Amino acid sequence: MKEFKKILFPVDLSESSTKIAPYALMVANTFKAEIHLLFVARELNYFTGVYVPPVSVSGFQKEIIEGAEKRLDEFLDQHFKESSDAVGTVVSGDASSQIIKYAEANGIDLIIIGTHGRKGLNEVIFGSVSDRVVKTAPVPVMVVNPYRVAD
Repeated sequence: MKEFKKILFPVDLSESSTKIAPYALMVANTFKAEIHLLFVARELNYFTGVYVPPVSVSGFQKEIIEGAEKRLDEFLDQHFKESSDAVGTVVSGDASSQIIKYAEANGIDLIIIGTHGRKGLNEVIFGSVSDRVVKTAPVPVMVVNPYRVAD
């Protein structure tokens, strides 16, 4: 069996990420693995076609990235300070595509991802990042439902 030396933990920096963080840390510690946290900011380029000046959109996108980087640093410090092998990265784009791209580019061995547990029309409208990652990931994926874990 292949060892897990690099683990990817995509985060949305919500309460869900906070609930899943202990599981990601436990798995990383168990396997003495590096843990990579990844936040994917949604791109806002599609607003440039709705009479919003491209300069406004790109400026706002830059602020989102900078804010996410700051918040991810805080999240790392709060939940992964015991792990010297934890790194955080912020990228922009489609979440599931960027997660897969990051995993392939960085030699990730395992992805630990949360699910929002959407059902019915909500899932149809919003889709499921975790579902797309599970179906397309080149490595094993551990899915944790933050609403079913003990606090």
